[in-house]
Amino acid sequence: MFGKVKKVAVLGSGIMGSGIASHLANVGIPTLLLDIVPRELTSEEEKRGLTLEHPAIRNRLSIEAIEKLKKQKPAPLAKKENAQLIQPGNMEDHMELLGDVDWVIEVVVENLDIKKKVFTEVDKYRKQGSIISSNTSGISVEAMAEGRSNDFKKHFLGTHFFNPPRYLKLLEIIRTKDTSDEVMDFMRSFGEDVLGKGVVEAKDTPNFIANRIGTYGLLVTVREMLARGFSVGEVDSVTGPAIGRPKSATFRTLDVVGLDTFLHVAKNVYDQVEGGEKAVFDPPEFMKQMAEKGWLGSKSGQGFYYKKKTEKGSEILELDFATMEYVERKKLKAPSVQKSKQAKSKADKLKALVYANDRAGELIWNILKPALLYSAEVCYDVADSIRSVDLAMKWGFGWELGPFETWDAIGLEKSVQRMEEEGEAVPDWIKDMLEKGYTCFYKGFNEYFHNGEYVTAEVNPKVINIKAVKDGDNVVFKNSGASLVDIGDDIACLEFHSPNNSIGLDVMQMINKSVEEVGKNYKGLVINNQGKNFCVGANLMMILMEAQDMNFPEIDLVVRQFQKAMANIRYSSKPVVAAPFGMTLGGGTEICLPSASIQASLETYMGLVEVGVGLIPGGGGNKELYLRQIERLPEGAQIDLQAIANQVFETIATAKVGTSAQEAAQYGFIRPVDGISINGDHLLHDAKQKALHLYESGYQPPKRKKIPVVGETGYATMLLGAKQMFLSGYASEHDMKIAEKLAFVIAGGRVAKGTEVDEQYLLDIEREAFLSLVGEPKSQQRMQHMLAKGKPLRN
Repeated sequence: MFGKVKKVAVLGSGIMGSGIASHLANVGIPTLLLDIVPRELTSEEEKRGLTLEHPAIRNRLSIEAIEKLKKQKPAPLAKKENAQLIQPGNMEDHMELLGDVDWVIEVVVENLDIKKKVFTEVDKYRKQGSIISSNTSGISVEAMAEGRSNDFKKHFLGTHFFNPPRYLKLLEIIRTKDTSDEVMDFMRSFGEDVLGKGVVEAKDTPNFIANRIGTYGLLVTVREMLARGFSVGEVDSVTGPAIGRPKSATFRTLDVVGLDTFLHVAKNVYDQVEGGEKAVFDPPEFMKQMAEKGWLGSKSGQGFYYKKKTEKGSEILELDFATMEYVERKKLKAPSVQKSKQAKSKADKLKALVYANDRAGELIWNILKPALLYSAEVCYDVADSIRSVDLAMKWGFGWELGPFETWDAIGLEKSVQRMEEEGEAVPDWIKDMLEKGYTCFYKGFNEYFHNGEYVTAEVNPKVINIKAVKDGDNVVFKNSGASLVDIGDDIACLEFHSPNNSIGLDVMQMINKSVEEVGKNYKGLVINNQGKNFCVGANLMMILMEAQDMNFPEIDLVVRQFQKAMANIRYSSKPVVAAPFGMTLGGGTEICLPSASIQASLETYMGLVEVGVGLIPGGGGNKELYLRQIERLPEGAQIDLQAIANQVFETIATAKVGTSAQEAAQYGFIRPVDGISINGDHLLHDAKQKALHLYESGYQPPKRKKIPVVGETGYATMLLGAKQMFLSGYASEHDMKIAEKLAFVIAGGRVAKGTEVDEQYLLDIEREAFLSLVGEPKSQQRMQHMLAKGKPLRN
């Protein structure tokens, strides 16, 4: 029924509207961004002699919104150039342009009457068959469509994005009684495959799924804090990763979201529900006082936390809600907190807290218990299944486990028994479920409890779960650092599972073994895992310990092994496709560069960052990045070797990191022939298809060839900029020493400009430079600082 969405209009250029427009631009869709026409000139506009009729004034709101997108952190745009796909306009002069778009998204103020007026205008100008949606966070979608044409109603739905739209995965879609099944099916597949979202169908109830349950959980936590005398910092110290929630925990999350936004969302439910539920959605008095004072969180500079500058640097203080003053931040100390940290699995971490007889256990039980019961009570009012609820909370609020997965983790029978002993009313459907012998909500990877039985979840065929594949007895071989897994269709996947997916001898051994095995028995190899990050680089702790023990022969052996493993990837007889995501730093990038192709997640943070720990890349990264710049030039083109060397030197010397796959391409880490997956859940599938395509296209590994270098004169040219930075005080003596070693390697050593050298020669001088820097006390200080503090030391 629907073709491709070739153009979209977003009505409303506030934070959400411009954020949605930027995400559409990130995936390559030209977008019209319209807002209201200003009624007054600013003093600056008056000075410039502009009038209210000038297009720059009439389009001011959307023009300013687009400019803000280029400066915002975290960046809404995957690269700044994407802003060129967003066309500014206004809702008086440009509504006729809606006749040219395939999807109109309304993101104006949360007021039903205003939204209905906007949709009256949209109905006049839209083309038949175009999709219309509202990004409302909780107003009735059914009520918005009243009085509209039949074609409008058939193509109308709610599309609730979460802020920021680039980073938060959840997209709730909400039908009305008139929305066609074709529209819902199209938006689900378009949302997943094109926008990269996790799409959940929600019912047309106040705040839909995630905001309804998430807001309840946050307010229950605040209520418990007040009732039991906990502090803001104490609550946050145990309601983050300890229970599978984001690091921002409870109150830091509220500071990021904005207290005004949170109170608006809470009021939306408060106005539409009754009884005990209504009381929970009435925030405590001190939160209302905070809003009156303008203490809204990050956007106003203070909220539940306040960053104060002291003589020792910045100090983060917490709000004492009794005195409304900021005091030193506290952490909750209890035996169960330590026990939870030592536990291995998510379930054991949770149980260590939930069932503990101490202050932390009391707090966690008293906030989880009502949140789980509430999720069960409203589950089928807000969604079609427990799975939809769990996915919404994971994708929208960043929970590791949804409420029903959490219930399974702490033990459904045990927890329900305790709840009933404490006088709680457990929903009948859960009691019936337990009486019939169903003691958990989930079974295996894809089965969940629904309508009295376990059913198999419908999963997008583009989602490959490595853990499920491994459980199916498909591990070819493994060691402590990595596994080779048969993922079907004669493609194998090399999965890292060392701590932080760092590279040690065990991982190098598996790379070599995997390339050999794939060469004999498979069509191709994908390097991917489904941990938090692709690979954060070499095992820095091991390198530092060996260096401090003066065991340089051992380090030399490790670097040689790493270089050999990278060469095996480059010259593998079968295509090797690297599929990076998340942090792909240092050695993680070095694994990607020699591969036949890269299929990167859009959210890939990629760079050769070794200078930050006083080193240079040691696994062939310098040579590979330099080669990539040469190889991307058309055959027979005039090569400016010095310009290439300068660019590579600057990229590595300043530790440039692409904060998206698109930005990584601008730095030369990703080539135009490589691929980018917008949906991270589809990454392994996309990489597998790329490996198959390369094999079926008659893949041949590259031939070993000599590489032209800039030599001694090029070395001097590269150092000019570094010397200028040193003389201006922007670089230290040790920075200069690292720069000299790096420039020497990229220049190809003491040879004449234009000399062609072989790869092994470049690898040898790279290894020598790496080893000499490892022995430097200041480099060791940088390594130690990074391991201890997680950030670079300037010395």
